Amino acid sequence: MEFLQPPTWREALEARAAHPDALPIWGGTDVMVELNFARKRPPALLDLTRVDELSRWAVEDGGVRIGAGVSYTRIIDELGERLPGLSMASRTVGSPQIRNRGTVGGNLGSASPAGDALPPLFAAGAQVELASVGGVRRVPVDEFVVGPKRNGLTADELIAAVWVPVRPGAAQQFAKVGTRNAMVIAVCSFALDVSDGRVGTCIGSAGPTPIRAREAEAFAEGLDGWSDEAGRRFGELVAAAASPIDDVRGSAAYRRHALGVLAQRTLKWALCG
Repeated sequence: MEFLQPPTWREALEARAAHPDALPIWGGTDVMVELNFARKRPPALLDLTRVDELSRWAVEDGGVRIGAGVSYTRIIDELGERLPGLSMASRTVGSPQIRNRGTVGGNLGSASPAGDALPPLFAAGAQVELASVGGVRRVPVDEFVVGPKRNGLTADELIAAVWVPVRPGAAQQFAKVGTRNAMVIAVCSFALDVSDGRVGTCIGSAGPTPIRAREAEAFAEGLDGWSDEAGRRFGELVAAAASPIDDVRGSAAYRRHALGVLAQRTLKWALCG
């Protein structure tokens, strides 16, 4: 296996163009598991850890542009006030060691429907910034994740960053159910973003991709405030939007029930503080 380690972003893009079968890697928290269990054997690894630009974040265009190499730990420590939903989700990722190495860019590249960072990005309406030697483009996150562990990267592109809008006064929440309280893949998860008449939602680990609960969003946008009846209806609409399966972590019926509960709780937290 060839090991490529470009020192600059331009050289990384050139290496990607020259070696389209190379597997990009930063923290390796997903990639190395696949390699260790012989589920993947790429002809080359493209190590991006020397590319300084990828480890930066900046306030930009009314949002926050987060480089693909920014770790979960840094999101928690440095972006908790600006992006509370993403910070909440980052706290549920693995162990401290995993959070120190793992990145949102890696979660996007893996495109797992159970990826903890994805629901807050979907709910907020984030965009993924993709780059190649030919230029840069931004793609809505719900168009970038196209299937289980499938994304919208072309053969010569790398994930440069994710741009997340910041809306003044937004109330964001994230909740997750797992087989234990820490270091666990989600049985299901739910993210909520409420701001000035806009409601964004996303269901995680209950479908082939993260799922926006559009009918639930429209219902919540018409609410004047919290009531138990409204919470129950919101939960029903979220559960109905899910497309879960039975697997070793939980049944489809349990996932739907849990999502209804998570939706009610997060809506109450968002509206009532």
